[in-house]
Amino acid sequence: MCGIAALFLYPQPRSNSQWASICNLFTQNLLSNEERGKEATGCAVLQQDGQVFTQKIPLPASVFVTCPEYQDLLTKIGKQTTLVLGHTRQPTKGDPSLNSNNHPLHAGPVFGVHNGQIDNDEDLFTKYGCPRSAEVDSEIIFRLLETLPVMPDAGEYLQITRSVLQLLEGQFTILASDQRFPRRLLVLKHDNPLFAHFLPEMNTLVFTSRFLFLRKFFGGAVNLDALPYDKLMIFDADTVPGMGIHPFLSLPFQIPVLSNGQ
Repeated sequence: MCGIAALFLYPQPRSNSQWASICNLFTQNLLSNEERGKEATGCAVLQQDGQVFTQKIPLPASVFVTCPEYQDLLTKIGKQTTLVLGHTRQPTKGDPSLNSNNHPLHAGPVFGVHNGQIDNDEDLFTKYGCPRSAEVDSEIIFRLLETLPVMPDAGEYLQITRSVLQLLEGQFTILASDQRFPRRLLVLKHDNPLFAHFLPEMNTLVFTSRFLFLRKFFGGAVNLDALPYDKLMIFDADTVPGMGIHPFLSLPFQIPVLSNGQ
């Protein structure tokens, strides 16, 4: 069990008070997810030019947010930002004292977070010859995504991505981005929780593993069924103002059932 906290933003100028509210919103989201994982906390800030800043420390979120590294990361959030991505870790595999095992995980230009457990990571690493820089099972997700060719067409990308992620066995909810396409956010909710809420006054989409956080922070306006299970989705920063919690593109997602002979 891990926690995911994220903001997906339409890149635009905002007032100082709005930026302060956005930073506070993300911090409170991260803190709310601490109970889902206390062994490590990490965050990444992605800019629309593809630049990404990452900090992760093997500490609970309540300590992490007081660290200079986190406070410095918050200063990177601004009018060029498309994604602020956070993770609180409860390890299933991989020592959290080694930061390479903590999220967000990077694989070339691809980075992201995962809540769950991948059961066949060793087999997939062997079969596809992916490089490995950590012990954690989650790394195979982003290594597989790293193998995909550059595909400006989002529909084609989603089709191929689905076929790759269907290789995974286990429980997983995933948020991933690619520095080559910094206005896209890939989201897959399979087995493990993920909720979303749209703030029209901020042109900001909030993701969290804890629905209770949304209810406490925003009240009764939050829709419990905001994100369906077993749907692979792409959100586009440019369409956030008009589409809110609705993805730019989506496909149904199912793990193929193998016959006994396979």
